[in-house]
Order: sequence, then structure tokens, then C-alpha cells
Amino acid sequence: MPAQLTVVVLFGGRSSEHSVSCATAGGVLSAIDRSKCRVIPVGITRDGAFVLESDDPDRFAMTGELSSVIDTGSRVHWPESAVSRELTVTEEGVTRSLGDVDVVFPILHGRFGEDGTVQGLLELLGLPYVGAGVLASSVGMDKHFTKTVLQASGIAVAPWVTVTESAWRRDPDRELTAIDALASNGSLYPLFVKPARAGSSVGVSKATDAASLTEAIDTALREDTKVLVETAIVGREVECAVLAGRDGGAPRVSVAGEIITPSGVFYDFESKYLDADAARLECPADLAPEQLAEMQDLAAHAFVAIDGSGLARVDFFLTADGFVINELNTMPGFTPISMFPKCWMASGMSYPELLDELITLGLETAR
Repeated sequence: MPAQLTVVVLFGGRSSEHSVSCATAGGVLSAIDRSKCRVIPVGITRDGAFVLESDDPDRFAMTGELSSVIDTGSRVHWPESAVSRELTVTEEGVTRSLGDVDVVFPILHGRFGEDGTVQGLLELLGLPYVGAGVLASSVGMDKHFTKTVLQASGIAVAPWVTVTESAWRRDPDRELTAIDALASNGSLYPLFVKPARAGSSVGVSKATDAASLTEAIDTALREDTKVLVETAIVGREVECAVLAGRDGGAPRVSVAGEIITPSGVFYDFESKYLDADAARLECPADLAPEQLAEMQDLAAHAFVAIDGSGLARVDFFLTADGFVINELNTMPGFTPISMFPKCWMASGMSYPELLDELITLGLETAR
């Protein structure tokens, strides 16, 4: 292994979570160990252009405004084949080498990055990368298939109905009839409506009656062509972070964190990223030792079930009847307020150590 690794930090992207990815980049750029890593920051514009970005973490810091990748006119070129690992950039008509790449850190959230598309590109080029492979990325990105896989593995998930855009436009009454079957104890509402392939609570709504359900489905369909309608789960919102084991070992799971919101507050996109007072992240969460052990076992089971590698954050509801998995995120955020690094820091691993471990795992699991 070279004395100093060349790491491409890849961020931005075409999804609705572009700005969240940029905020994550700010955190990573500020914490990565520069004595071990030479960093090449590559941004993907909202139009999908690969540009050489600023290596200034402050440019992407979340200070009440959401940042983005700006098209400077530069163009980063990936290697022409798996024989080479050389990255080049063209600026003002002049092409120069950026050197050989050891590993890519794709901190992309949402579609066109977290869903296996960029992972497939990197595998075609033979470039090692951090995080989940193509299958786990695509399964983890699609909430319908995540639930399907977890349910088939014997893991409890919230009951749901999947609605496609074509079916909704063709016969909404039929879809509403299917949703009615979610009613429990004679009560249907509230329901939560989510785009199937979006994160950071983008396009997510809480429906409290028939009118708001229709509006919520239309809102979610503006983000995706497939949406999930889920029953409300009463319970504590708890999460834990997962790291793949070294040398094929078992997954490692952090202590748990808890999202605590004021009564009646819905933890939506604005609450997560724009309102520091909307919720409190408590880590470690107040759980009995046996509860934490059960949660960690379930998180590791879910990680293996989707063929996970690298990292994941597993989100649960702790109900009166036990744990229910809400979502599994294969590229969780690294913003200063994100739960994934908080859980590992509470488990004894610093932010720079966590990044170093992820890069090591990316090199170890080179496809």
C-alpha cells in the first residue's frame, strides 16, 4: 500500500438530495486524514457533469443554506479502461493528469449515485470504492424491495402498499381500495407516503384523511414513479450504524441513537437539515442491554440480507411489541448533525478514524 492514498471524494449528483450530498462532502473533506490521503474532490452537477471541485470544506458547510456543485466548465475524465487508474481533467481546453486513483469515496445520496448506477460505473472501470456494491445499493435505494427482502428474511417491517404512477393515473380508486386494506383495528389514518427511491425525507408526507392522502401520493410521485404508503408505527425512533467486518468477518454494529421530536412534529426534510431545534439526536439511546443486543443483531441480519458491504445505517421503531425496521440506508449522511458518525463516536471511533476505516474497507473489498 502506498504511503499516501489518492482518494476521489465524489459528491453532488442529479438526485433531489444533491445538496445533502454536498453537505456530507463538507464533513468528509474537513475530517479526512491528509497525512494518509491525497484528495481529489469531484463534483457531479445537477445535470450530471463531472467537474473538479473546491477542496474547501467551508464551501459546503450547512449554515442555513444548501450548497451545490457549480459547473465551472472543467470536465473530469474517468480512465478509458480497467487497465488504467489515471484520472484527467480538462480546463479551458487543456487536459492534465490528476494522477492514479487508489479508491473512490462516492458520498452520493439518492438516485443516480446511491442506487448502484455509479457503483456499476466504478466496477466497469475496475476502481475500488467505498460502500455497498451494485446489488445492495439498488435494493437499499428502493424501499419496496428493501422491505420485500427483509420480510423474506424474517425481519419485521411496517405494513405497506406500493403505488406506481401508471396505476395511480389509470385507476386511483383501485389503488385506494388496496390502501384501505392497511386499516388496523378499524383505523386507517395516519398514513405515511414516501417516494420509493428517495431519501432524506424528500417528498415524504403524513396523511391524516382521504384528501391529504391523495395530495401526499401526488407529492411523492413528483419525486419518483413509485411510492410507498405505510401504516403509522407507534414507537421510539432508534437507529444504529453498521460497518462491514474486516477480512470477511461479521458486521460490526454501533450503539444506538434516538431521534426525539416534540410531540406532533413530523421529522421531514426541513426538520432534518434546516431547523436545528426540530429534533434532538440522543446517542447513546436509553436502552436496556438486552434491547440494544437485539437491535444490533437485527441490524447485522438486515445488512447481510441485502448483501451489504462497507456501511449502512439501520432505522427502527421500538414498539410495545418489539423492533420494526423502518429503512436501511447504504450511504448515510456525514453532516455534522448526522446519526451515523454520532453513533460510531459514541462507540469509541472518532470521525477521522471512521473515514479511515471506510477507505480501508473499500480497498479490501475491491471488486
